[in-house]
Amino acid sequence: MSSRVETLEFQAEARQLLQLMVHSIYSNKDIFLRELISNASDALDKLRIASLVDGGPQVDGADLRIEIEADREKRTLTVRDNGIGMSRDEVVGLIGTIAKSGTAELLRRLRESSDAAASSDLIGQFGVGFYSTFMVADKVTLLTGRVGEDGGTRWESDGEGTYVIEAVDDAPRGTAVTVHLKPEDSEDRLFDYTDEAKIREIVKRYSDFIAWPIRLVSRPGEGGGSAEGDEPGESSEAGEAGEKADDRPLNSMKALWARPQSEVDKAEYTEFYRHLSHDWTDPLEVIHMKGEGTFEYEALLFLPSRAPFDLFTRDARRGVQLYVKRVFIMDDCAELLPNYLRFVRGVVDAHDLSLNISREILQQDRRIQLVRRRLVKKVLASVRALQENDAERYRTFWKEFGAAVKEGLVEDIDNQEAILDIVSVDSTRDAEQATTLREYVERMKDGQNEIYYLTGDSRAMIENSPHMEAFQARGYEVLILTDPIDEIWVERVAQYDGRPLKSIAKGQVDLDTDDEKESGEPEREQRRKDFAALLAWLGDKLQDDVKEARLSTRLTTSPACLVGDTFDMTPALEKMYRAMGQNVPHPRRILELNPTHPLVVGLRKAHEQDPDSDALAETADLLYGLALLAEGGELRDPARFTRLLADRLASAL
Repeated sequence: MSSRVETLEFQAEARQLLQLMVHSIYSNKDIFLRELISNASDALDKLRIASLVDGGPQVDGADLRIEIEADREKRTLTVRDNGIGMSRDEVVGLIGTIAKSGTAELLRRLRESSDAAASSDLIGQFGVGFYSTFMVADKVTLLTGRVGEDGGTRWESDGEGTYVIEAVDDAPRGTAVTVHLKPEDSEDRLFDYTDEAKIREIVKRYSDFIAWPIRLVSRPGEGGGSAEGDEPGESSEAGEAGEKADDRPLNSMKALWARPQSEVDKAEYTEFYRHLSHDWTDPLEVIHMKGEGTFEYEALLFLPSRAPFDLFTRDARRGVQLYVKRVFIMDDCAELLPNYLRFVRGVVDAHDLSLNISREILQQDRRIQLVRRRLVKKVLASVRALQENDAERYRTFWKEFGAAVKEGLVEDIDNQEAILDIVSVDSTRDAEQATTLREYVERMKDGQNEIYYLTGDSRAMIENSPHMEAFQARGYEVLILTDPIDEIWVERVAQYDGRPLKSIAKGQVDLDTDDEKESGEPEREQRRKDFAALLAWLGDKLQDDVKEARLSTRLTTSPACLVGDTFDMTPALEKMYRAMGQNVPHPRRILELNPTHPLVVGLRKAHEQDPDSDALAETADLLYGLALLAEGGELRDPARFTRLLADRLASAL
């Protein structure tokens, strides 16, 4: 093979990230070893999966392993696997470039973060752990050989913006990463990572649950002889280049989900969660369950304590892995949990599936569907338990994931009631404390049969909406819904606990008691007569925008507002559909007038005197524009509205 040596530059984002690493934003530098072991474990998983495919590589599964070699004299630490390896193009693509859509967001948040611990959390969350080696290294060398290919690739960099890559003739299958360590510096928490006791401590803390054996390798005569823990006469296997590896792995390799809950402590759950998620915060809740009967499985799920950066992106990563009889099958198994629970991390280990199962088969497998239903119910029940027993952790969960969970009200009709039970929304009752629907129902006024709500872009906009006036005056609580998904689910969910959900921006509003209706009917009838001509004229004048004009019972201080019929699409929902490229019809709405407002009273008198006045027609346009702006709508012709308003103000001075 001809040797081809090139010096290449890192991608711009990779250079920025390297600088952050070189200048060590991590407070805990030990995790660089955990990241290298995790990458090695992934490479072994990929090789085993490839070997199951027809025509795939033939490998001895019993020989797959991870080795750690420390050389105190040279101050190097090497993490080696005999996994799938990488081609030259893969090395450039995976290491020279950060091929992740969230890189720019990561860098922005890192620059904004002044807290070193928070910075390390972010890096773990974004999954770029290979670069963490530059916290402890003056130089990093990588040697890799792709399974099925002759020769291999050598990569080297000091983290200063460029790297050297070359083809080599002699590279065993797998990948070896050699870290040329910086001098020990206790003040900077830079420890001696060639010390075997330190290596064992890190592996036990962070990688005990890795499914592949992790062995410590030492060179006879270099660093004190045999690996720590060897007894005279114990067998050892030969590693590469005359190395000696301890037969006993540093890690237990015991599947955490297969152990009884009573035998697993909180720290083990936390470290396993961190291994799965690359999130360095603790999980909010652990869900450990076992299914028995005709189809056996074990599941270990975690509710994170914060949302991943890509929660609402199209290619959001799902967090549930599928195993069969302790054998890893696939990441991101979409069939195990619905999309609205995509933030849940964990493992499901099925006992009775084929190792060769495909995603297409999973979609049709009735046993997987059964597991999915049970997992969903268990997750929702766990959130309900948090809601009832730990208000603080529930609030954290809902703040981070509530918008995603509400998608289930549209997607998952079977569990709609269970989701409604855990929904938490803002309301007019308390500016700081959200409410559940159950709590709202318990506080409903005597005679109130409907759950009132209003959707909008922000709490401030909703609280100041003209639609709220009568409800505020009468002391009725209104739910404040500001998430985009709220516009959709409230249209799909007809009721809660037998109480219909009603938008206060739709239909007629009548909050009067029976006695008030009876005593006020003569006055209302007189107003209908007095305003009949004006309302008919307004309906005709504004017919391109409104379907009718009528007197309002929901306004107390504003002159007018726009409302929809009960089944009309809201303007926000119309805008949302148009943004998604759907051509939806523009619904004409109803213009409601406050018959006691001076502007409306004056408009009626002006209409009686001269219904054909140009100024009167302009006032009608202004009235409609004011109603539209009051609810946060967009004017069709802002320039004309501004001109009319300026002229009217000038004439009044």
